[in-house]
Amino acid sequence: MTDEPVAPAEVVLREPDLPRTAKVRPDALRTGWTTGACATAATTAAVTALTTGTLPEQVEITLPSGRVVAFPVARCELSPAGAEAVVVKDAGDDPDVTHGAELTATVTWSEQPGVHLVAGAGVGTVTKEGLGLPVGGPAINDTPRRMITDAVTRLVDVNVRGMQVVVSVPGGEVMARKTTNARLGVIGGISILGTTGIVRPFSTASWRASVVQAVHVLAAQGERTVVLCTGGRTERAAMRLLPDLPPVCFVEVGDFTGAAITAAVGDGLAEVVFVGMAGKLAKLAAGILMTHYTRSKVDLSLLAALTAEAGGDPDVVAAVAAANTGRHAYELWQAHGLLEAAGGLLCRRVQQVLVRFADGAVTADVAMVDFAGERTMCSSGRWAA
Repeated sequence: MTDEPVAPAEVVLREPDLPRTAKVRPDALRTGWTTGACATAATTAAVTALTTGTLPEQVEITLPSGRVVAFPVARCELSPAGAEAVVVKDAGDDPDVTHGAELTATVTWSEQPGVHLVAGAGVGTVTKEGLGLPVGGPAINDTPRRMITDAVTRLVDVNVRGMQVVVSVPGGEVMARKTTNARLGVIGGISILGTTGIVRPFSTASWRASVVQAVHVLAAQGERTVVLCTGGRTERAAMRLLPDLPPVCFVEVGDFTGAAITAAVGDGLAEVVFVGMAGKLAKLAAGILMTHYTRSKVDLSLLAALTAEAGGDPDVVAAVAAANTGRHAYELWQAHGLLEAAGGLLCRRVQQVLVRFADGAVTADVAMVDFAGERTMCSSGRWAA
């Protein structure tokens, strides 16, 4: 047992059930491709057609990991004005509303050097802060932007002659109605997302089972620490923080923190380390141990209370309470010099929740990383910022 502090009694610990549509997955998990990867493949096909006159039936792209993967091209056309190509998204076993979407890239030459990325029909426009993207710009995240730009520059010297790339998704506005985009301020279509290019079905019962299995495997090898990460960037950050642990100790937990901790307690592990970003940590700090987006949301009042506790003035507290996302709250803390204090309080609150959920059977440490997976705050003095 541990003598670490426990979460305040008024925090109700909850581990919500999965939505019905995500429960049944009788077969093995099948990964898929992000909208960002598909948009990159469509761009590659269109640029190939424009520069060579050949209409490719398949193209290869390079994922952020360096892995080269092939995509079939559903349609490719060449015209005097430019070229257009379509790649159909396969989301694997993830219950993704964009499965089957036609990621379309239309490319034309530009008089201005460089790659000029434009959102076409079905791709949303950012109208609120807190998404890490310029307000008024296309809802195309940083990693897909880099992937698309890199794909173009591999084929064209854009310092000599620039290129405009319009990414569109027929029916994207309808798809977006089934997401939280409008609430987050993304209007008019879907977001082009992805940090690895690969969709892993975090939101399924099968993924929960795979998380539990991963904990069992590391325990069977005699390891005493499990490091729970929410995705690829946080896993890379965690491996930098804990370089002496073998890879088996790092588990991409997705939404299933509660299931992983229950497994860790059952297997007699000694320590749980959680590495995540502000939004996921805010949900855990509120006592929510299964953080699927349909079953939980960021508690901004909690983040506002932590802001006040960290010494924020009333205007900053009010701004955090009205923030658009957990990321937006993080950016407000950063802008007002409260990141270390408020971030540390958030990590300690999550630490307390994890220990209480485990009934004190494990010790816990929590690290928060920024949205590049780099800057670190934690619940103890274990790691420097």
